[in-house]
Amino acid sequence: MTSLSSSPRARVTMLDVARHAGVSKASVSRFIGDDKALLSDAIALRIEQAIAVLGYRPNQMARGLKRGRTRLIGMLVADIRNPYSIAVMHGVETACRRHGYSLVVCNTDRDPEQESLQLQALRSYNVEGLIVNTLGRHLDALRELQRELPMVLVDRKVEQLPGDLVGLDNADAVRQAVEHLQQRGYRQLALVSEPRDFTSSRIERIEAFTRLVPGAPVLELGDDLVIALGRFLAQPTAGAKALFCANGMAALACTLALRKHYPDALNTLGLIALDDLDWYPLVAGGITALAQPTHDIGARAFECLLERLRGSTAPVQTHDFAAQLIVRGSTPVQTA
Repeated sequence: MTSLSSSPRARVTMLDVARHAGVSKASVSRFIGDDKALLSDAIALRIEQAIAVLGYRPNQMARGLKRGRTRLIGMLVADIRNPYSIAVMHGVETACRRHGYSLVVCNTDRDPEQESLQLQALRSYNVEGLIVNTLGRHLDALRELQRELPMVLVDRKVEQLPGDLVGLDNADAVRQAVEHLQQRGYRQLALVSEPRDFTSSRIERIEAFTRLVPGAPVLELGDDLVIALGRFLAQPTAGAKALFCANGMAALACTLALRKHYPDALNTLGLIALDDLDWYPLVAGGITALAQPTHDIGARAFECLLERLRGSTAPVQTHDFAAQLIVRGSTPVQTA
């Protein structure tokens, strides 16, 4: 019986390759670097054969640091469990790979202390640029990083931290939702949102909604959500009622609360949500959604960063993407 050794295999070094090939370490360095043309064909062949025999793998990080290039992009994410964050991150990573970069992701878990620690970690990784989706609780650390390397914000503006911003056209998305509900015959609307918490995208959606529907209630997630929903459902009205959930997290909390405490309401209440998550088609005949082009947002964020990495000094840019309305069974046409 063959047994596996518990001791790890020693890493093959550049010096091992040089000794095996009978050449200098400098020659091996030239072979795996950008100076291969300086070597004779015979020496290059011996080095190539030694690498194959020994199974040598160059330390790409060390090579990058030596040249002042790591080909690493950092991404600071407020909540990696949020489906929006995952989808945007996939768009960033895909674009990174296409241009020969790798992505280092740090999750703050909405914790200011973690944000500080993760910013320090990103600096230690020698990332070449940074994509930020965060509340920006540590402005000094973010400003210091911004002085050292290019930075692009995603979804959330950070006051006193000017920079390129890529996200959703929140005012237009809210307008689409309200117009859809009103055209379908819903006369009493309410917005369900995560707490404002200084998050610019949430604030923009709430402000746009209250402008379009003056006096309409805004219900925030938390211990009082069930009570607030009950009050809204109990209000007398001459027309149909509908809820607009301002993001996927709000949609999930609202749907769970309705199913548990007001199950009959799902049969009569209009429901539309920003974001389009995989479970939406499974509830209330399918939840009507305003889909964010999350992959495109992530890819554009990296492209903005790449332009800065290549030396662009253009004025700060804002890229607002439009949401796409996807109509499902949760917003049927109401008859008078």
